[in-house]
Amino acid sequence: MRILLVEDDPQLGDGLTVGLRQAGFAVDWLRDGQAADNALQTESFDFVVLDLGLPRLAGMDVLVRARRREQNMPILILTARDATGDKVSGLDAGADDYLVKPIDLDELTARIRALSRRSAGRAAPLLIHGNLALDPAAHEVRQDGQVVELSSREFSLLQMLLESAGRVLTRSQLEQSLYGWRDEPDSNALEVHIHHLRKKLGSDLIRTLRGVGYTIAK
Repeated sequence: MRILLVEDDPQLGDGLTVGLRQAGFAVDWLRDGQAADNALQTESFDFVVLDLGLPRLAGMDVLVRARRREQNMPILILTARDATGDKVSGLDAGADDYLVKPIDLDELTARIRALSRRSAGRAAPLLIHGNLALDPAAHEVRQDGQVVELSSREFSLLQMLLESAGRVLTRSQLEQSLYGWRDEPDSNALEVHIHHLRKKLGSDLIRTLRGVGYTIAK
């Protein structure tokens, strides 16, 4: 999952970036609202963590513009503003959740997972597919009850494919969710991850539609 973090506090932004990446997310961090608005118009993100008190363009304006463009990814406001009126305004403007600083990283990642489940139309915390079970919270995959060791990217790729079971995801969609701006994947990196998943979980799990993308049958 690719997250856009918009936070102008250097210390907090750096800490959140490191923590979210350790939790398995691809994170792009921007420090002002105008840069965030520009990025949202040109890039694809799965989730946005948004401060309100930003330079150049207020976080509320970033939120409103994204929703006017009918961008439907979950947006979580993370701010020091704790007044009830601010919370109501943020949620009514289209935010999916509202957290007041200081925050606990575990709570933030849990809320990101919960909002992502709802956005995908899924209530259960586990992703089940035949004899396969993926637990986003524990970052664990089991097949026939046995833990299967996956790299962080393999886990994220498998999660995306399971969440979209029955749909074909293009190479571009997968790469944009797996890699942030700081990453420079090799041209065949995605194919390597797919190869490793097939080797560990079975060659029939992931189907290739040549010239289109990859899918897991529903």
